[in-house]
Amino acid sequence: MDTKLFVIDDVARDDAKLAEAAAMLRAGKVVAIPTETVYGLGASIDCDEAIKNVFLAKGRPQDNPLIVHVDRVEMAKELYADFPPEAQALTDAFWPGPLTIILPKTERVSATVSGGLDTVAVRMPSDPIAHRLIELAGVPIAAPSANLSGYPSPTTARHVQRDLTGKIDGIVCGPDCQVGVESTVISLAGPVPELLRPGAVTLEQLREVLGRCEASPAILHMLREGEVAASPGMKYKHYSPKANVVILKGDLPAYCAYLKDHAGPGVYAMCFDGEEGALPVPAVPYGHRESDEEQARHLFAVLRDFDDLGAKTVYARSPKEEGVALAVYNRLLRAAAFEVIDLG
Repeated sequence: MDTKLFVIDDVARDDAKLAEAAAMLRAGKVVAIPTETVYGLGASIDCDEAIKNVFLAKGRPQDNPLIVHVDRVEMAKELYADFPPEAQALTDAFWPGPLTIILPKTERVSATVSGGLDTVAVRMPSDPIAHRLIELAGVPIAAPSANLSGYPSPTTARHVQRDLTGKIDGIVCGPDCQVGVESTVISLAGPVPELLRPGAVTLEQLREVLGRCEASPAILHMLREGEVAASPGMKYKHYSPKANVVILKGDLPAYCAYLKDHAGPGVYAMCFDGEEGALPVPAVPYGHRESDEEQARHLFAVLRDFDDLGAKTVYARSPKEEGVALAVYNRLLRAAAFEVIDLG
C-alpha cells in the first residue's frame, strides 16, 4: 500500500492538503493525524470497514475501545445517549483539550468502535491541525494512537512513518506533540465519576470541577481476571519498547547503587535531567525531576530511543504518583508490565 504524506507547516496555508486528507477519511481511508497528546490513527466512525482496517494496521485487539474525536460539542452530543450536567461542566472547563469523556452511546456508534461496550469515549482535540481536519471531514473520527499495538505511542510524524508506512493510506505530518501522553479518560457512565486513565488533565483538576471523582484501581494495578477494559490504555502490557523495562523506586544514591550492582551489556538507565554523570551505566534522561510536563512530553520518544540504542534492560527512575506525573507513572507501569522494585 502506498502511504501518502501531507506535510502541514501552517494550517491556513496548507488547508488544501488538509481538505484532501479529510476527503480520504470521508471515503473510508485510514489516515494518521497529529493531536496535542499523541498522533492518532483516524477513520470515519460511519465506515466500519475503515475502523476494522485501523485495528488491522495496528495489530490491535478488537475488544479495546476507540476514542472518537469531534470538533464541537454538538457533534459529541450526536454520539452520546445522554449529556448530563457533569459532562457540560467538563466540556466547559477542558474542551478543546486532552480530556476524553465516556457516556452511554447512541446507535450511531458501532460495536466495532466501542469495543462491544454500550458506552463511547469522546474528546475534542485542541491541536489546530486535528481540529481543522475533523471540521473539513464533517464526521466524527475514531483514532487510537498511530503506532503498532503495544509499542510506545508516537509523538512525532517520524514515529508514525516508522511504524505504519505501507500499512495505512495517509499520514498528516505536523509538529511534535506537546503533551506527549494520551488524553485523560473519565467515565460518567456509573453512579460516581471515575478516572480511568490519567493524563494532562489531572485528578485534582477533575475534582475541582466535579467535586467528587474516584480513581480506578486499574490506574496503578493490573485489571482483575476477566475484567473488561472500559478505556484504552488499561491492558496489562502497553507502551513498551523491545527492551525489558523495570521501574526503580528510591532516592538517587539507592538508584546508583542498584545500577552498579546490575550493570552489564545492554543495561541502560532512564533518569531525570542532570543525573546522567552520576550513573554507572549509559543513561537517557526523560525530563527534569520537578517537571511533570517535561517527563510526559519526552516519555514515549525516550522509550523508543532505547530500541535504537540496542538496550536489553532499562532501569527507569520512578516519577511521582500525583498530578501529571501520575500519567507518566501509569504509562511506565504498563511499559514495565508492572515490574517495580522498591529500593527502600
